[in-house]
Amino acid sequence: MDKKTVNKILKLQQKFAPAYFLAPALILFATFVLWPIVQSIFISFHQWDGFGPMNFVGLKNYRTMVVDPRFLKSILNNVYWLVFMMLAPLIGLTLALFLNQEMKGMRVLKSLFFFPFVINLVVVGLVFSWFYNPELGLLAEIFKIFGLKPIPILADENLATFGIIAAGLWPQIAYCMILYLTGLAGVNVQMVEAGKIDGAHGFLMLRHIILPQLKPATIVALTVTVIGSLRSFDLIATMTAGGPWGSSTVYLYME
Repeated sequence: MDKKTVNKILKLQQKFAPAYFLAPALILFATFVLWPIVQSIFISFHQWDGFGPMNFVGLKNYRTMVVDPRFLKSILNNVYWLVFMMLAPLIGLTLALFLNQEMKGMRVLKSLFFFPFVINLVVVGLVFSWFYNPELGLLAEIFKIFGLKPIPILADENLATFGIIAAGLWPQIAYCMILYLTGLAGVNVQMVEAGKIDGAHGFLMLRHIILPQLKPATIVALTVTVIGSLRSFDLIATMTAGGPWGSSTVYLYME
C-alpha cells in the first residue's frame, strides 16, 4: 500500500472518528428519549386506557385539554415558576460575589450556603411544610412576634404556588452560587488588575470585567434553572399534591 493511500485512509478515519465516538450516545438518546417522545405524540391522537386497543380520535384529546380549566391553571403556574425561579441566578451571583471575599470565617459561611444543594428535594419539601405550618411552624412564630395572625400558606389557593416556588428557590440559589463561585475562581487576575489601573471599581468592574468572564457559568445557571422550573414535580407532590383544589398543580403534575 503506497503512502498516498495510507494518508487517504488516515484522513477518512479522522473525518469519521467523531461519528464513532458519538454513535453509542446517539443510539441511547434515540432509544430512551426520542422514541418515547414519538410514541407519546402518536398515542395522543388515540383514545387508549393503556391496556386495550387504541382508537384514533384525531385532535379530540387536544381540544379537551385546551378547554380544561385545570390545564390552563397548570400552564399559568408553570409561568409563575419560570419567572420567579429566574431570581436564583441573580441571588446566586450576589452570594457568590460576597462569599468570594477573603474574610475570617468565610469557609463556615460557604458550607452553610452549600447545605441546601446537597438536600433531596423531598426533604426540602418536608422542611418547608413544617416551616409554613400555621400552628407549629417557625413562620407562624415569626408572625406572632410581630403580633400578626399566622397565614396557612399551603392551604391558601392564592399563596400555595408561591410558597412552593420559595421552597424551590432555596436549593436552586445554592446551585447557582456554586456555579458562580467556580467561575470566579477562574477569573483572569491580570484583567482585574488592569481594570483597577484604568479606574474601574465597583459596578464598572463587575459589568465590564467580571461578568463577561462569568458568561459560561451564567449560561449553565440559566439553562439548569429553566429546565428545573419546568420540571417542578417533587416539591408539589410533597407539599400540596397539587392542592388546594388544584391551585398549585403544574402541567408535569397533571394526571
